Amino acid sequence: MSHSTTGAAAAFRRRYGASPLHLLLTLACFALALYAGIRLLAGDTVGVAIWFVGAALLHDLVLLPAYSLTDRATQLLFRGRTATPGSVPRPSVNHVRVPAFVSGVLFLVWWPLILRQGGHYTAYTALSADGFLARWLLITAALFIASAIVWLVRTWLRLRPERKRVRAQGQARRTAK
Repeated sequence: MSHSTTGAAAAFRRRYGASPLHLLLTLACFALALYAGIRLLAGDTVGVAIWFVGAALLHDLVLLPAYSLTDRATQLLFRGRTATPGSVPRPSVNHVRVPAFVSGVLFLVWWPLILRQGGHYTAYTALSADGFLARWLLITAALFIASAIVWLVRTWLRLRPERKRVRAQGQARRTAK
């Protein structure tokens, strides 16, 4: 690679703030979104617009306050009693956030079938709509169990050097007696 190419790439990175590949991928994403929007709006433009506005309102007026309050309560729970009002929550709160987020996304995608509102699902797919609630609950439980296991292992590994130090101090005291 020549020096002028490196200089041009560095100048581009300074001006744009990222690599040319980032710009290319961003433009490709916008092109794909534009294509999907054109295809989507070609059918029922008013219905899609109503759905989009309704989804935005549902998110902003119902879901955002609900998950913000839930997250705030979880942060308070994981701060403990010794935390000051402005303290940062412990990273362990993420072990609740991540499985809850994944479970919530799964619910949002599959809620008609989870709540048995699938309508003509069986007629369209020739598959049974039964069992979605049980599967979603099992997946949610598995996500929280896996997250708890990761949290326990991380806590154990973090406390391991401290336990070794305490043991060494105890052995030093015993040998000094």
